[in-house]
Amino acid sequence: MSKAKVLIADDEDYIRKLVKNVLESDNMQVIQAENGSDALSIIRNQAVDLIILDIVMDDFNGYDVLGKTRAMGIYTPIIFLSGKKEDTDQIIGFGLGADAYITKPFSPSVLCAQVKNHIKRYRELIELKDTYTKLTQGPFLFNLKSYTFYKNGAEVPLSSKEALLMKFFMENPNQVFSKEQLYQNVWKETVIDDNTIMVYIRHLRMKIEDNPEKPKHIQTVWGIGYRFAVD
Repeated sequence: MSKAKVLIADDEDYIRKLVKNVLESDNMQVIQAENGSDALSIIRNQAVDLIILDIVMDDFNGYDVLGKTRAMGIYTPIIFLSGKKEDTDQIIGFGLGADAYITKPFSPSVLCAQVKNHIKRYRELIELKDTYTKLTQGPFLFNLKSYTFYKNGAEVPLSSKEALLMKFFMENPNQVFSKEQLYQNVWKETVIDDNTIMVYIRHLRMKIEDNPEKPKHIQTVWGIGYRFAVD
């Protein structure tokens, strides 16, 4: 797992250094911002795993930074670290979408535990989301949201029917399907057109095989049909 990257935005230098030291001692990378503007600039330009925000800062306060971050469609976990201890302050923070609220003075070890826990949950959520939005087989990836297809990280343009056929193959690797089964599952028709199947198979081989004349992935199973083979 890659090293977690945390942004700490606080106008008090000693707080930033304290947080930096405790998190870096637990093998995390820490980026510092001394005000809300700097924090927003960092958030816009690079991905972080978690954001720690003070509320009272010179320009944009922590509430503003949180609101603008969520408005950008960024749902990175955010922890408020603030000297404001009133229940109303915490209610506002959670209402805006904060994941935790820690008051100053604080325990560095407790803060570190909170940070690790939220990062772990966030990464698990992203991994779960990717499971439902992407198919991966061997060197191939199919994005189910955009219906885009990749080989070794490079996009391979497919027509709509080619994409549907490739999606079906990737959902059913190493299984043999007759032309009838392919036509029924991809074209959703029962009247079989052998020539159509052969044309699309040939087109896919030209696009995804290293040697279309000796296909490694879309294999012909003589007398039966085709199989999508992956290592």
